[in-house]
Amino acid sequence: MLFLGPIPIRAYAVCIIVGIIVAIWVTIKRWEARGGRGDDIWNVAGWAVVFGIIGGRLYHVISDPELYFGSGRRPLDAVKIWDGGLGIWGAIALGVAGAWIGCRRHGMRLSAFADACAPGIVAAQGIGRWGNWFNNELYGGPTTLPWRLRIHCWDLTAGHAVACPDGSTVLGYFHPTFLYESIWDLALAGALVWAARRWRLGRGNAFALYVMGYTAGRSWIEAMRIDHANHILGLRLNDWTSIIVFLGGAVWFWRNRRRWDDSLYRDGRVDAALAEPDSAAEDSSGERDRPSEPAGAPSGALAEDSSGEPEEPSELRAERATG
Repeated sequence: MLFLGPIPIRAYAVCIIVGIIVAIWVTIKRWEARGGRGDDIWNVAGWAVVFGIIGGRLYHVISDPELYFGSGRRPLDAVKIWDGGLGIWGAIALGVAGAWIGCRRHGMRLSAFADACAPGIVAAQGIGRWGNWFNNELYGGPTTLPWRLRIHCWDLTAGHAVACPDGSTVLGYFHPTFLYESIWDLALAGALVWAARRWRLGRGNAFALYVMGYTAGRSWIEAMRIDHANHILGLRLNDWTSIIVFLGGAVWFWRNRRRWDDSLYRDGRVDAALAEPDSAAEDSSGERDRPSEPAGAPSGALAEDSSGEPEEPSELRAERATG
C-alpha cells in the first residue's frame, strides 16, 4: 500500500479504476463505430458504474454476512470497499439497472448499449482480478506448478504480511485462480470482438454471449478455489449463480438468434448522425443536390418536370418536333 500524503493508495482500488477506464474506452469505440456519439456513453457510464459498485458490494456482504455481522465482527467494515469484496453478480445486476436509467434519460437502446459494452466489461473484470493478487486473496489448492502463487499470512487492514504460526510469513504455494480468471476474461473479450465482426449480433446477443462465456469459465475456476464461501447442496454459492445466469443468457440468445435491431437510439438520432457528412451536398437554397444518374442511364432519366412526372428524354422531343 502506498500513500499520497495522508491518503492511502490501495492497489485493489487502482485495478478497479483502470478496468473501468478501459471498459468505457472500449464501449465508446464500439458505439462510435456503429454511428453513435461517444459523449452518450459517458452519460450512461456514470449511472452504470455507481450502481455497479454498490451492487457488487451489496452482493458480497449479503452472500457472506458472517464476515461483517455477529460476535466479534465490525459491521462498519461492510462499507470498506477498498479492502476488497465486490461480487460480480451484484455489480452486473445493479449496473444494468443503472445503465437502463441512463439509456432512458438519453434516448438510447439498452440492448445496443449492452452489446457495445460487453467486451469492455469482461476486459475490466480481467484487469480488476489483479487487485486480488495485491490483496493476497482468491487462490486455489496447493500446487508445485511453476506458476504457483506464494500466499502470505496477511493483515488486510494494515496491507502487509504478518508472521504465521510457524514464524514464517509464507502460508504456502497455491493455484493462482485470480490469474486463470484474468486470462479467461481477456481472451473472452477478444472472442466477443471477433464474433461481432464475424456474425451479425443484435438485440443484446453480444451481451448474452458474454454472460454465457464468463459463467462457463467462472464455474470451473470457482471449483478450484479454497477460500471461504457458503455452500448449497455441496456447491459453492457462486457456482449456483453461474448456472442460473448461464441459462438466462442461453435462453435470451436462443430467443433472439434471428432478430436484429441495428438502431442505437429510440428516437432515430443515429440517422441524423450518419447523415451529417452529407450536409455539404446542400446548395445555397438549403435543398440537397439531386442524386447523380446511374452509369449507363439515358440522359435526363432522373430528371423531373415541375409537375413531378419524369421528363421526356431530349432525343424523343427532337424527333417529335421534326416529325
